[in-house]
Amino acid sequence: KESWGTTPAYQEYEQKRKGRTREDEKLLAQAMMGIFSGFVPLMDRPSEDEAVQAQVETLRDFISKNYYHCTPEILRSLGQMYGGGGSMTENIDKTCGDGVAQFASRAVEAWCRIRGMA
Repeated sequence: KESWGTTPAYQEYEQKRKGRTREDEKLLAQAMMGIFSGFVPLMDRPSEDEAVQAQVETLRDFISKNYYHCTPEILRSLGQMYGGGGSMTENIDKTCGDGVAQFASRAVEAWCRIRGMA
């Protein structure tokens, strides 16, 4: 909140979060991990592969629907956090398997590169 509390994305997040129960939040977190699990059978493919990129779109759509409009810039930042170590990386890998967070991070970076966000 300290870093992003004044941004439109954070304000949208707060608005969407209103009225959710702890159980709702838990179910959303599980659904998000389900999306990360969707990368597992794709991990033998290049990041630019059509199916891998479709999974990135699924992730982006989920974030936009449930949290805030996931702009390409936000998605890139999230992708860096997925593979950047720390609790986010650990949680993804603990739930979905070793290396999933790094693979998702590379897939997001490829999504950005494909769209000209060098």
